[in-house]
Amino acid sequence: MATTIQVVIDCSDPGKLSQFWAEALHYKLDDPPPGFANWEEALKAWNVPEEKWNSASAIVDPEKVGPRIFFQQVPEAKTVKNRVHLDVRVSGGLGITREERKTRFEAEAARLGKIGATEIRWVDEPIDFHLVMADPEGNEFCLT
Repeated sequence: MATTIQVVIDCSDPGKLSQFWAEALHYKLDDPPPGFANWEEALKAWNVPEEKWNSASAIVDPEKVGPRIFFQQVPEAKTVKNRVHLDVRVSGGLGITREERKTRFEAEAARLGKIGATEIRWVDEPIDFHLVMADPEGNEFCLT
C-alpha cells in the first residue's frame, strides 16, 4: 500500500483558514462522507455539538495530486515562526528570468492579498529568490 501524507495546520478558525487555503491553492473543501448531502448533516447525525462544528476542516486537490490539508482548532494562538511551512510554487521554474519570476510573484501576491494574505518580506539573494507571506492567522508561507 502506498504511503500518503496529510498536512495538518493548527489554527483558531478552521473554517475560515480552510476557505483561504482552498482559494490560494485552487483546492476545494473536502466532500462530506458518503450518504450525507453536506457536513452539517453528517455532524448532526454524529451528534457533534454545534459549538464544535468549526473545530476542524479539510481541503483537497480536485485533481487528486496534492496532499489533503487538514485544519484543526487549537486553543493557543500562534506565537513564533513556523517550523514547517507551505511553498506556493508560481515562478515557473528556473528557466525564466528573475524579472519574469518577480512579475509572477507580484501578481500572485496581489491575488492572495485580496483573500486575506499579507506580504512579510522579499528574499532577493543570488541563489534564493522568494516572497514570504502570511495567511489570515499569521502562518508564514512562501511564493517560490
